Amino acid sequence: MSAARADTRDPGAPACDEAWFAARASRAVQGLRAYDPGHDLVALRRRFGEADLVELGSNENPYGPSPAARAAILDQLHALHRYPDPLGADLKRALAARHGVDPGQLLLGNGSHELLMQLAQAFAGPGEEVVFSRYGFAVFALAAQAAGAAPRVAEALPREHAAMPLGHDLDAIAAAIGPRTKLVYLANPNNPTGTWFGRAAFAAFMARVPAETLVVMDEAYAELADPAADVASALPLLPRYPNLALTRTFSKAYGLAGLRVGYLVGVPGLVAVMERLRESFNVNAPALAACEAALGDAGHLRWVSGRNAEQRRALAEALAARGLRVYPSQTNFVLAEFGPRTARIEAALVARGVVLRPMGGYGLPECLRITVGSADENRRLLAALDEVLAETGAGIP
Repeated sequence: MSAARADTRDPGAPACDEAWFAARASRAVQGLRAYDPGHDLVALRRRFGEADLVELGSNENPYGPSPAARAAILDQLHALHRYPDPLGADLKRALAARHGVDPGQLLLGNGSHELLMQLAQAFAGPGEEVVFSRYGFAVFALAAQAAGAAPRVAEALPREHAAMPLGHDLDAIAAAIGPRTKLVYLANPNNPTGTWFGRAAFAAFMARVPAETLVVMDEAYAELADPAADVASALPLLPRYPNLALTRTFSKAYGLAGLRVGYLVGVPGLVAVMERLRESFNVNAPALAACEAALGDAGHLRWVSGRNAEQRRALAEALAARGLRVYPSQTNFVLAEFGPRTARIEAALVARGVVLRPMGGYGLPECLRITVGSADENRRLLAALDEVLAETGAGIP
């Protein structure tokens, strides 16, 4: 049947393959590459079984969400035939109370990824620039290109930097801002390096930014940072700088990655413009309820952050003991340098059912990003790594 239908197609019709459609796409889309998720995790789960696959490539929370969030999801199942609250009013009120802001300063997104993309769509375009750091979150470049703006990459701190190798160089970022710069993306702590910058440095940076340039700080990992560490947030400076905004997510510390909820905090005027782009009902009803419940369970969040800090420290020490360079991190992952054998090591680990994230796409081909798993997951990772290192040859440079 399908062959007969294919034979009836007009022989003069165009091929209509990807190249044909790409030639008809906007100039901005023509320059884009699809987001690379790393590995086909669904296929790997089928191959190894979910219980046997060690998934340490996506920076997920191995402990899961608050029991209150799970209960809230179940409580929504009877009403799936109803649309969710298009305003997300209850969740916004809970977030406003948590952060000491007005609900009108909040915008909800289908993950912070959606919000970061929409920021460039709203505030940058052809003939304009978007500035971000080398080794910054991949979505920053995607957002700029999709909007037709020119990405301008500021050099990161060098590998030899004593305190924060590969971290954001705020002086270099400030120097990269020019008359055509409409938007600056920062991440603190940063993905994929795990590095961070402090409050005084960030305040000094903001004092150098022109008032007409919007600065957006992605704080996806903020809840996982050590409270004693000097990790800057944009929140305290929002009243002073209307050109400053931040994004956060429920995917990491709150363990709700499968529901895809993020949010933006900024001045009401910024939020009002962003609302023009927001897709109607962009956050579903179970997600709204689960996130509100998760915010109310501060004890679970503290427990998750505490376990993550313990395992992050233990994992970093174990990797360093095996001769690997481990970069500083205040997140739920570490960046480790494996040297010229990185691709072989990563492939051999996948063959054993251990999934890490290759960093070639970030310009770090000799590094792997390793999610901080549970104690058992980290033990299984290290056991597999020992086997692989023995096979590929010890003596990682």
